[in-house]
Amino acid sequence: MSILSGKNILVGVTAGIAAYKTANLVRLFIKAGAHVKVVMTPASKDFITPLTLSTLSKNPVYSSFVNDDDENAVWNNHVELGLWADLFIIAPATANTMAKMANGVCDNLLMATYLSAKCPVYFAPAMDLDMYKHQSTIASFEILKSFGNTMIPATSGELASGLVGEGRMAEPEDIVTFIEHDVLEQLPLKGKKVLITAGPTYEAIDPVRFIGNHSSGKMGFEIAKAAANLGAEVILVSGPTHETVVHSLIKRIDVVSASQMYETVHDHFDVVDIAILSAAVADYRPKKVSDLKIKKKEATFSIELEKTQDILKSLGAIKSHQFLVGFALETNNELENAKGKLNAKNLNLIVLNSLNDQGAGFGSSTNKVTFITDAQEIIQHDLKSKREVAADLMNQIIKQIHA
Repeated sequence: MSILSGKNILVGVTAGIAAYKTANLVRLFIKAGAHVKVVMTPASKDFITPLTLSTLSKNPVYSSFVNDDDENAVWNNHVELGLWADLFIIAPATANTMAKMANGVCDNLLMATYLSAKCPVYFAPAMDLDMYKHQSTIASFEILKSFGNTMIPATSGELASGLVGEGRMAEPEDIVTFIEHDVLEQLPLKGKKVLITAGPTYEAIDPVRFIGNHSSGKMGFEIAKAAANLGAEVILVSGPTHETVVHSLIKRIDVVSASQMYETVHDHFDVVDIAILSAAVADYRPKKVSDLKIKKKEATFSIELEKTQDILKSLGAIKSHQFLVGFALETNNELENAKGKLNAKNLNLIVLNSLNDQGAGFGSSTNKVTFITDAQEIIQHDLKSKREVAADLMNQIIKQIHA
């Protein structure tokens, strides 16, 4: 999954021959998992049709303040478009449009949207060689960059005029890669490694039976995605689960038992900056595991259990630079038990949730949590989706790291 997945991307199209490339650009953004809307200058429709970009973006294309064919004359709100976008890319950016951007000339919907945007703005120039080298164009480049906009430089190649040189708009694949890298470099966890455990563990009784729990792994997987979307390189150690994740920054390692999870976590702990242990690890396992399926003979059946290794406590005992997070699922004396676990296991933060809260716990798509920090600060949250809880958790970790 791309770092652009889930982002709202506004594509501005201006009247240059390179506008034909925006079809592929929009398709690549959609393929990366982004939500895309397109704003066109009226003249750009001579180079590529709104129907093409609407079909590829799966959204209406905007090119005027009021649609001429709209009987109800609904206003296309440039302010709403500017606020909707997480990223705004103007491609191609012609000399004419860049001059307007540099000087605040607001004579079409695209320019009004640009002046209303609060998000990062990228522009990909496209024009003939002499225009690209002209002092007025170079001045526009510098002014736009001084405003905080990011230029995606044109490349050299054969131009529409037949000349060969600078002015060719960057290829759509290169634009997407440029933006992905730029977004990644600015993310708060760029360069950090995060270890996350998720799901249950299964402790074998015999070849067909095991002791397990109802953990689905949803919470841990959402945390992994949230960390990766903040730029972290994630090692996700997962017990048996039906959850899936595809992200370029997430490496998934599957395990089954508590002992396998213990070994895997310890193999990677030294090199990580943050460890979040959200897995529901079995506290006990059968002392003896039968090599053969146990036959049903007696009316009662007893299994002698022994304690599994406490992964979280073992990490707390050896941590040096790592920020360590644990989870506490409680049914009574919740705060006291969670505080005790925080201190006993040398954690920086513990996430408490209670099975007494409706909508929280195993298997649910929602959770209700309380964060308790190593400074004994208690932060309570309302019932939220597990994706929102994951975002809250990562924000809390970043806040404590930078405190």
